[in-house]
Amino acid sequence: MLRQVINDLILWKNRPDRKPLLLRGARQVGKTWLMREFGRLHFDKVAYINFDDNQRMAALFNGDLNIKRLITSLQIEAGFPITASDTLLIFDEVQEVPRALTSLKYFNENAPEYAIVAAGSMLGVALHQGTSFPVGKVEFLDLYPMSFSEFLSATGNLQLSELICADQTDFEMITTFKGKLIDALRQYYYVGGMPEAVAAFAQRRDFSEVRRIQSRLLDAYDQDFSKHAPNETVPRIRMLWNSIPAQLARENRKFVYGRIREGARAREYELAMQWLLDCGLIHKVNRIMKPDMPLMAYTDQSAFKLYMLDVGLLSAKSELDLKSLLEGNRVFEEFKGALTEQYVLQQLLSDCHFKPHYWTAERATAEVDFVYQNDSDIIPLEVKAEENLKAKSLRQYFEKFQPKYALRTSMSDYRKEEWLINVPLYAITSIRKLL
Repeated sequence: MLRQVINDLILWKNRPDRKPLLLRGARQVGKTWLMREFGRLHFDKVAYINFDDNQRMAALFNGDLNIKRLITSLQIEAGFPITASDTLLIFDEVQEVPRALTSLKYFNENAPEYAIVAAGSMLGVALHQGTSFPVGKVEFLDLYPMSFSEFLSATGNLQLSELICADQTDFEMITTFKGKLIDALRQYYYVGGMPEAVAAFAQRRDFSEVRRIQSRLLDAYDQDFSKHAPNETVPRIRMLWNSIPAQLARENRKFVYGRIREGARAREYELAMQWLLDCGLIHKVNRIMKPDMPLMAYTDQSAFKLYMLDVGLLSAKSELDLKSLLEGNRVFEEFKGALTEQYVLQQLLSDCHFKPHYWTAERATAEVDFVYQNDSDIIPLEVKAEENLKAKSLRQYFEKFQPKYALRTSMSDYRKEEWLINVPLYAITSIRKLL
């Protein structure tokens, strides 16, 4: 994921029709580090402006949005001249000053030569609330927690990362090293992809420290609810957020409002859910009624699953203990389906850039965990936590719709059968290139 984002940033920098760029992502996924590192490597100067609790910038942008006036003041704030030819201008926590978001329109129209990247942990909330700037004047780039391949690289397993990410996937070699990959995958289920947790684990291999970091992140999210959300919505945000592990622990992981509290209704929690979605804290996977093009046209908005942003945070919020991790397959017996689906969803979003849905047959006689669109193909993907080679639901889907490809991912080795392909969980990132 990170490699692709950096490549996207480089392409953005070199485009003649470049627009201001908004980097979206949840708190602590690495947005600030990425912007500053990109500026350090690809520009002579970086003008970093943090709008959080910055009264000077609030006063500046609440006035006239004349570009010359803004640049003059930003130079004073940065402490050096801002020149369009060699300076990256970073607006961090930009949602704290909505008029700064509005100014991106004027930069695009009147001074497109300036390279501007903006980000904020509540950026999605600010945009959804209608902060004033016209559609089409900015570009968007999404940042997710570190993928499994990035976790491998960060924890001293660069060769394994390169093995599963190679342009020509060598599944025979992957099978040779599957023991190491499975051990690392179990670690990833526990540590997840939040950069601070991964960095601590890479340096000291201290699982207790990882949990402390994850608990602190979860507390910070909880504090954000009170700080940024409407007061009347905060209790419902917390109730919905806290219900997600229990919702996923059920065999049928379809989200049920009545599991939040008895008698709960959709209309009571729609704003709370949208707030969590806008913050990037949850992912919503809708059911499709039939796998036709385009998938979005066949979405059932009333049936969906909710996942968290990170598998490590899900295991922390579910209080998965270290003993479960170290005792081999117990991690796949206790809460196995939820962790595995969460993991696969993250890789589909970050490494593969797919927007998955799921499918159920009439009367719920079968369910395929993920269905995604890859160019002109609609591809079903069934997820198995262990070496389970049964695929009854996938078989039913295949017989009904006759897809060009049918995929199953499990702990079993790669194999290509008459009607389906099994891809190992630890090599799920290969599916885009595989097809």
